[in-house]
Amino acid sequence: MRHQKKGRKLKRDHAHRKALLNNLAKELVEHEKITTTVAKAKELRSVIEPLITLAKEDTLSNRRLAFAKLRSKALVHKLFTEIAPRHKERNGGYTRIVRIQNRNGDNAETALIEIL
Repeated sequence: MRHQKKGRKLKRDHAHRKALLNNLAKELVEHEKITTTVAKAKELRSVIEPLITLAKEDTLSNRRLAFAKLRSKALVHKLFTEIAPRHKERNGGYTRIVRIQNRNGDNAETALIEIL
């Protein structure tokens, strides 16, 4: 039984899935919108939304926790100085997922995920 087993496996083992989601989170913070599959976009929400919530309070501890995920001082700076202040009054729902056309090669459902 799959009781209390949340999240998608994305046909990857734990380490590969963790690396994939961290890399997608980096790209989303850097570009503020990316195109990926619907399943990856939905999983990415569970990574990026807690980071933005964390960044709403600018403390050294929170910056270190964000750095542990993003592994880039420039991206942490952008998250804390540009992205988080835009969402001070918002209590979650920082991202939007818009389905777009299927991918040509394998007909996979693709989506645009963006930070509001």
